[in-house]
Amino acid sequence: MSQILTLIGRDKALFTTDINKHNEALKAIIFESNFLVIGGAGSIGQAVTKEIFKRNPKKLHVVDISENNMVELVRDIRSSFGYINGEFKTFALDIGSVEYDAFIKSDGQYDYVLNLSALKHVRSEKDPFTLMRMIETNIFNTDKTIKQSIKNGTKKYFCVSTDKAANPVNMMGASKRIMEMFVHKNSKNINVSMARFANVAFSDGSLLHGFNQRIQKQQPIVAPNDIKRYFVTPQESGELCLMSCIFGENRDIFFPKLSENLHLISFADIAVKYLENLGYEPYLCKDEDEARTLAKTLPKEGKYPCLFTSSDTTGEKDFEEFFTVNETLDMERFSNLGVIKNEADFDEVLLNAFETKIKGFKANLAWTKEEIVEAFFKMIPDFGHKETGKYLDGKM
Repeated sequence: MSQILTLIGRDKALFTTDINKHNEALKAIIFESNFLVIGGAGSIGQAVTKEIFKRNPKKLHVVDISENNMVELVRDIRSSFGYINGEFKTFALDIGSVEYDAFIKSDGQYDYVLNLSALKHVRSEKDPFTLMRMIETNIFNTDKTIKQSIKNGTKKYFCVSTDKAANPVNMMGASKRIMEMFVHKNSKNINVSMARFANVAFSDGSLLHGFNQRIQKQQPIVAPNDIKRYFVTPQESGELCLMSCIFGENRDIFFPKLSENLHLISFADIAVKYLENLGYEPYLCKDEDEARTLAKTLPKEGKYPCLFTSSDTTGEKDFEEFFTVNETLDMERFSNLGVIKNEADFDEVLLNAFETKIKGFKANLAWTKEEIVEAFFKMIPDFGHKETGKYLDGKM
């Protein structure tokens, strides 16, 4: 973790004080509890699963659609932590499938259900079909698994939101904001908590993870020079989710406090640190063609071709925020964790109309992005979405 901290411009972990203070309580609760982690083979899901596993749970079941990532999760856990006295099983299932429903029906007895599944990329909103899958995954699969948890008498349901749900400007952030509304609706029947947090450094599919891929494939490093973000390490993402799941009160949303330990850093600055850590001097290229050409020769000279440009694609937010001015905060309970305190805030008529509209699209197997954007604006009137006509897939 120390190397990742260095690359994102920090010298200490965020949540050490809070974890140390509450670790005995965490261990006691986890030891006597049954857990289901949905989406447990993704970057955040793996981090959460490991945080639970190393505290010796009574039962830990992990579900994920990715068979390969699940295999790596098990290998990682066995190599790092070994074995537990309780039951640890993994299941390669799609939570939208009938097989998953049969799995829940066969057992379903969990004290805590943690849902880490999500479509997280702004890229996923470029076409109406992937966008619909984002809606299904982020909103309706969450609603479905909460309802299943209520039926099975689950004590607590946790799911991941995003900093981009605060005053959203892209469809991904808006889908998570709408998800929060559905979670609030269900909170009348089960205790729920969530987390909003920053970019997880080097998580699967992230730009920083892409740096590793570019080096392996001897391809240029590309990054925006005008976008700054907050970053947490994979372990910190797991700790944040676990703290919210175990200690969050109904409808609480946990987030990392901004402090001297958490600050904005640009992707370009991280790229420079990353290359210097590998022994390369960054070489700034004027365009994609030059970068691609020099990638074949320049690394042999101890330099690495980089293309740092300004961002002009749809869905990029100029700044990051974890809460809005209208949300009530508890900044005293934890040292480095803030908590958004929520009353049940949802409009059932709006939620039902949105669900009916989306079901209608799917029943007809026909919809446009414009129709989905319109449905989102009805849910979030001040939605800051602006279409530029440019997407990340159109860039190197």
